[in-house]
Amino acid sequence: MNVEKIIFDIKGDERGSLVALEALKNIPFEIKRVYYISDTKKGVTRGFHAHKKLKQILICVNGSCKIGLDNGKEKEEVLLDKPNVGLYLESGMWRTMYDFSEGAVLLVLASELYDESDYIRDYETFLKYMNE
Repeated sequence: MNVEKIIFDIKGDERGSLVALEALKNIPFEIKRVYYISDTKKGVTRGFHAHKKLKQILICVNGSCKIGLDNGKEKEEVLLDKPNVGLYLESGMWRTMYDFSEGAVLLVLASELYDESDYIRDYETFLKYMNE
């Protein structure tokens, strides 16, 4: 699978912690879009899509959540529960996000601006796309 966990350095002292995210340094792409998911209700699953071109890093900066991954051949589940751990997803990866803890905030760094034509939102279409 094209999935990698990236451990970001934590800087800090008695005042607290700081994690710096820098494009083309500890983030392996130019960051063109940043968004976050919060206030997700118990039992809600999000995602249900893949991207043709876009790459992302997912960081649960508060609380925890699980990420279900599927490349059309293998499936994997990843727990995100540390604010200095990012999950790097290449394009062509079906993803779902679920089991959000109370107060969870999932930060997403994206390599591209929003483009609806980059999304594959139907699982059967995704499988066909991956086998082309």
